[in-house]
This record gives sequence, C-alpha cells and structure tokens, in this order.
Amino acid sequence: MKIILTQDVSGVGEPGDIVDVKNGYGRNYLLPQGFAIPWTKGAEKQITSIKRARTAREIRNVDQAQEVKAQIEALKVTLRERAGDGGRLFGSVTPAEIVDAVKAAGGPELDRRRLQLAGHIKSLGSYQVQVRLHPEVAATVTLDVVADK
Repeated sequence: MKIILTQDVSGVGEPGDIVDVKNGYGRNYLLPQGFAIPWTKGAEKQITSIKRARTAREIRNVDQAQEVKAQIEALKVTLRERAGDGGRLFGSVTPAEIVDAVKAAGGPELDRRRLQLAGHIKSLGSYQVQVRLHPEVAATVTLDVVADK
C-alpha cells in the first residue's frame, strides 16, 4: 500500500515521505491514527505543504531563532494591494500574502500559521505583525500596505 506520511513514524519515515507499507499496517494503524494519508494523484499538493511546514519548523534552538529574528526585523516589507479612494482595501490582507511579501523582500520562508495578526488588515497603512519563531522568541515585521496602481 502506497501512503504519504503526515507525521514522523519510527522506522518508516518522516512527514511528506511516500512509502510502501503492508496493507494491514497502513489500513488498520497509520490511516486511522492520522499518521498517513492514502497516495493519490491529487496528494502532490499536500506533500508540498507538509514539506514547507517541515522547513518552517526547522528552527529548533533559541540561538537560531534569534538569528532569524534579526534577519526578519531588518527587512522592509511592502505589500501592494488594490484599494478604493478612501484607502480601504478590496478584501483584506491574508497571512499567506504576508509570508509571500516577506520572502519577496529577501527574508526566510515562514509558516503562515506562525503569524499573529491583531485583526484583519483592511486599509492602507503601516502594521506590526508578530511572528512566533520559537516558544521563547517572537519577531516583529513592519508591513507597509500601499495602493497598487
């Protein structure tokens, strides 16, 4: 049985790995426990998201988190959005858009679930966004939302 692991399974593999296991082991243990998902053609997108989350979680110690924090806080992140006459956005800024803007500004790839927004960003201006890099370390990204011409 071909499956995709979603969690680390001792002796089998890590999250995102595609492995062949015996039918009973996969059907009776790995799938019901949520350790794996069945391999399908459409599961390729899920594999990439699991691997992206794994790289975002690679910040293991406080020293590495402090280095990434310094790198993030030195960035100038600008996000161009469509806005109306009063500076109100058409829609709102999503965490995925913020992550893409940080990466485009030369920063590291972040996990969107680690962002802490005070509320919805629905107008032009400057915002402070918290990023939890480690349980003891949080970085602050200054995000400038400007009108797209």
